[in-house]
Amino acid sequence: MDQNIMAVKKAQLLAGGPLSVPDNFTSPFTLSHSTAGPGAGSASLVLEFGGLRVKKTIVTGNSDFYLRRSYDNSYTLMKDGEIFLENVSIGQTLAHAPEQAFFNLETECIYHCRFCTSPALKGRGAAKSLTDEQIIASIKNHFESGKLKSAALTSAVVSTPQKTIDRMCRILETVKLDLPDLPLGVEPYVENETQILQLKEAGAEEIKLNIESYDMDIFEKVCGEQDLDRILDNISAAVNIFGKGKVMSNIIYGMGETDENILAGCEHLASMGCVATLRPLKLNDINRPQMEEVFDHISPVKAERMIHLAKEYKKILEKYDLTTRSFKTMCHECTCCDIVPMRDI
Repeated sequence: MDQNIMAVKKAQLLAGGPLSVPDNFTSPFTLSHSTAGPGAGSASLVLEFGGLRVKKTIVTGNSDFYLRRSYDNSYTLMKDGEIFLENVSIGQTLAHAPEQAFFNLETECIYHCRFCTSPALKGRGAAKSLTDEQIIASIKNHFESGKLKSAALTSAVVSTPQKTIDRMCRILETVKLDLPDLPLGVEPYVENETQILQLKEAGAEEIKLNIESYDMDIFEKVCGEQDLDRILDNISAAVNIFGKGKVMSNIIYGMGETDENILAGCEHLASMGCVATLRPLKLNDINRPQMEEVFDHISPVKAERMIHLAKEYKKILEKYDLTTRSFKTMCHECTCCDIVPMRDI
């Protein structure tokens, strides 16, 4: 099947509801229980088809999409009673992502970004609390299995950004000492260039500093305790330290911004040597009430918009001689939650 058609199918999956599985369904791999990202707080699995991947929350009740086992041990994906995709396989997540160990160190946070579900997970018994030693041991075990290609760390900020960064660095230094060739990435909240340099010197090779929205009004509504200009300044510093094509930044869309604003943000980041991750907003029972406090109405992101933005953003990346394929860790390498230019389309 044509790659563009497959990308449209993936976008429809991302835009759709959860994946329904039979009551007696048994996954060939351990289900993913993320504490960060679009699927935080729910059980999910990775579907692979035509060289693409998508992670879907699973339910046993009715839903738009239904997974049916085929005779050859592959799966068929049904939509509204009709075949949507054939020859679908279930992918293995090592720690949050396929072929990656991507750990969220903490879920409690001093910041209160309204789209974020992580801080609410502890109260629901869904938060994971791993020690540094457990994280390091897990990375090593996955590496020894021969399936691990990279590792990364993210975290909420429990007390101060510096304490979180110090913890990241302790883990990075230990892993890099034992596994010097394993690509390592970080997704922290940083305050200054010194902290960025500290992470690089500890062994990180890629970094993700999220602006979340390029629309100032929306940014202030959802991340009002942070400073967009300072984040952009830190991204510029990160490119100087990590290099062009080794810095990423989330742009979440679906909060009322225009496509023109999104692509202007993409171009601003690209002009600095940073590659955006275009992330469609996901609402659930955890983050919906807090988002509805500041937005009168939030329309679901449609598949057509995902494809349009990915195609337009691909042109911007080409203009600035950037590619999502320069990354070995985190979201561009995983591809499960977004339509990724130069990988999916």
